[in-house]
Amino acid sequence: MAFKYQPTMCMGFGCNAAGVVGCRIIDSPRERLIGILTNNFVPCNGRFPTLIAILTMFFIGTSAGGFESILSALLLTLVILLGVGMTFAVSRLLSKTILKGVLSSFTLELPPYRRPQIGRIIVRSIFDRTLFVLGRAIAVAAPAGLLIWIMANVTVGDYTLLAHCSGFLDPFARLFGMDGVILLAFILGFPANEIVFPIIIMAYMSTGSIMEFERLSDLRELLVANDWTWITAVSTMLFSLMHWPCSTSCLTIQKETKSLKWTAVSLALPTLIGMVACFVFANGARLFL
Repeated sequence: MAFKYQPTMCMGFGCNAAGVVGCRIIDSPRERLIGILTNNFVPCNGRFPTLIAILTMFFIGTSAGGFESILSALLLTLVILLGVGMTFAVSRLLSKTILKGVLSSFTLELPPYRRPQIGRIIVRSIFDRTLFVLGRAIAVAAPAGLLIWIMANVTVGDYTLLAHCSGFLDPFARLFGMDGVILLAFILGFPANEIVFPIIIMAYMSTGSIMEFERLSDLRELLVANDWTWITAVSTMLFSLMHWPCSTSCLTIQKETKSLKWTAVSLALPTLIGMVACFVFANGARLFL
């Protein structure tokens, strides 16, 4: 059964929403649903920058030497393998519990080759891709950006709304090896995983706008100054690897399953597993410090 999920899993490395759509090739409705529910454990392009930055800053070093690049690639590969392993493990768990059933065979039939129609490809790309991205920006990203700006610039007392919310979440986040700023960044990053790390930087610097650093060493100094340790780094990576799907993936899951129930399960399943993994790691690591 694992072989059936490999094509959709590979598509998920680019975008989890594309991986969800790719599950259409699985004939069995039960196994298609398992593929949809577990696709989010594969890191997408939106999560790779966060994973690579944390690996480089806390476990490799910020120099640009060849050995450091190789070691960074090896560690990133281990993180990816962890995500793939979680996909297979959760798939097996679902197939033995709430989604029991008889295994089906898998046949992938390739369509006949035809000469590409350039004009049709351009037109369909504009309507199917460009307009879709613009629609997503208008419907999801723009309101989310407005919300983040309001929270970062509106003050209540001596603190911004962003600081108040992160302070409220901080005791809860500490149980999982993170802090309130990190957890709030994941929540506000629901529209797109790419903005999680910029939100963390904005909250720590209290600038009211998303900023970029030219050097990773400067970013590491900022994080260490805000009490980041190797436990915080690993916990953030684990939660980045295993947490709720982004808004586009959720909309795609709802469209593919036509069920709010399974969409809610797709949100809760990786989040609960990620919280358990972070809790066990963070508190286990603290015992040995």
